[in-house]
Amino acid sequence: MMNDFLELYKRIEYLRNSGIKMKEIADWVGMAPSVLSSLYTTVLPAYFEGSKTMPQEEALDQALSLVNNVSKRRLLSGLEETLQRLDELEPAERHTQKGIPFVESLIEEMSLSARQLPDICGVYTSYSLSSSSDCLKCEPYLIALSDNKDHIRIGRLNAYGEVQWGIGVNGNPQNLYCLFSESPVPPLILVTLYLQIPMFKNPGQLRGLYLGLDYNRNPVARRIVLIKESENTDTEEFLAMKSGLIAKEDFTPEQQAYYDYTCQTGDYIKMCTVPSLRMDESDLIKEKKMLAL
Repeated sequence: MMNDFLELYKRIEYLRNSGIKMKEIADWVGMAPSVLSSLYTTVLPAYFEGSKTMPQEEALDQALSLVNNVSKRRLLSGLEETLQRLDELEPAERHTQKGIPFVESLIEEMSLSARQLPDICGVYTSYSLSSSSDCLKCEPYLIALSDNKDHIRIGRLNAYGEVQWGIGVNGNPQNLYCLFSESPVPPLILVTLYLQIPMFKNPGQLRGLYLGLDYNRNPVARRIVLIKESENTDTEEFLAMKSGLIAKEDFTPEQQAYYDYTCQTGDYIKMCTVPSLRMDESDLIKEKKMLAL
C-alpha cells in the first residue's frame, strides 16, 4: 500500500510540475477535483508522516480523518485503476519549448526564484496613490511559494475586494518583479511591481514602483510601499485582510508617512489619450498641457 500511495503522489506531483492543472488530472482519472486536491495536499502527506510511527492502516485512517470528502473504500478499490490512468496522462509539448527564448527564460527564472527568496514570503499591506481620488490606497499582498514550491505566487486583494493572482520573478538578489493581470484572462491587463529587496533577512518593508493602467486604460507608474504584516502565507488569512481607500483625515501617523512617500508630486508618471491625434509633435504638447490641468 505504501508503494502505491507513494507512486500516486509522485505521479500527481510530476503532472502538476509539468503544467497540468489539478482539474485536468481529476477529470482524467474520473475524480472530483476537490477530492483529488484533498488527497494530494492533505491525506497522502499525513499518511506518509504517520506511517513513520504507526501501522500503515492506522496511519491511513488518521490521515483520512483530516478531510471529509475522501472515501477509504473508494480510494483503495480504485487505486490500481487510478495509477494506470495517471500513467497514460502525459504533458503535451508546449509552445514555450519551441524556441521562444524569453518565455523559456521566464519559466526557468520562476523556478530559481522559488529557491532564492523564502525570506520575503508573507502577507503585506501595500500603500500607493489612488487613481480616483486624493486618498491613500491600501491593498493586501500575498507573497508565497506555490503548492508544489516551483514558483513564487503573488496575490493582490485590490481596493474593491477583487483578488488577482500572479507570479514573482527575481533577476538578482536585490530585485523582485511581481506580474499579474487585473482581470481574468483573457483579456490580459498586466500589472507589474518592481520591488527592491534589502540585503538582510526577513525585511519588514519593501519599496518599489507600481506600473499599470488607470481607469481610462492609460499607462501610469507610481511609488508603492509594502509593509509586512505576517510571515504566515495562509491564503485564508490573506483574503480576510481589509482593503480600500483611506481619506487624509483618517490617517494614522504611519499612514501619513506612507502618503507623504507615495502620493506627492513627482511620485507618479502618467499618460493620457489626446483626442483628434495629428501624430506629430503637437500631440506631445497637447498631452503635457492636459496632464497639467
